[in-house]
Amino acid sequence: MLLKEKNIRSVVKGISWRFLATATTVAIIYVFFGKLTLAVAAGAVEATTKIILYWAHERIWQRIGWGIRKVEPFNVWFTGLPLSGKSTIARLVHERMKNEGINVDWIDSSQIRRLIPDIGYTRKERVKHLKRIAYLVKKLQDNDVSVICSFISPYEETRENVRKITKNSVIVYTKASVEECKRRDYKGLYEKALSGQIKHFTGISDQFEEPQNADIVIDTEKTSPEKAADMIVKYVLRRFVK
Repeated sequence: MLLKEKNIRSVVKGISWRFLATATTVAIIYVFFGKLTLAVAAGAVEATTKIILYWAHERIWQRIGWGIRKVEPFNVWFTGLPLSGKSTIARLVHERMKNEGINVDWIDSSQIRRLIPDIGYTRKERVKHLKRIAYLVKKLQDNDVSVICSFISPYEETRENVRKITKNSVIVYTKASVEECKRRDYKGLYEKALSGQIKHFTGISDQFEEPQNADIVIDTEKTSPEKAADMIVKYVLRRFVK
């Protein structure tokens, strides 16, 4: 549940705090000096002075940029063959971005497929599906949420749609050979695809168009997930966090 404080509540809280603080000052002066008139006068002066000083203090700090980070909502889009390391690295990047205090969400293909299992895997269905995902990313960005996405997204057409629909997109290509992905395949998906049990399987019965304009290329046969995540986080922070 998201609770948002209304402006009127903030104003009333400010007034009640100021009243309590001033009343405390009046009481302390009265206890020490025993003069109610002096105590009330001092309380009035204190309240007025502190209100003016607080206003001036806030205006001065509004002009100082130190200690403020501006985050331009970004979209880190992972693409690559099945089992190339997309989700593993995306999860690490998401964790490290959260640790940086950045408002970021992670959308993974497997999550969406479990939620909507009848999306389909033909080229037309994939392009249509990922265009929807790109639109979802855009809506999150419009609400100042940065997004990390991990989808095979095998076609240049799809990746270009992502760039057009979203803003500040960073295309990350997790590069690995089909042979290496087969070796990592703990689910037996490649074996099922080779036997014909799975249709439209990227890298076997469906093509993967290698990205020509990826912003970051990670050779996951040579680079550890931790090192890859470090590279991506540094790149994104340098470009979109001021």
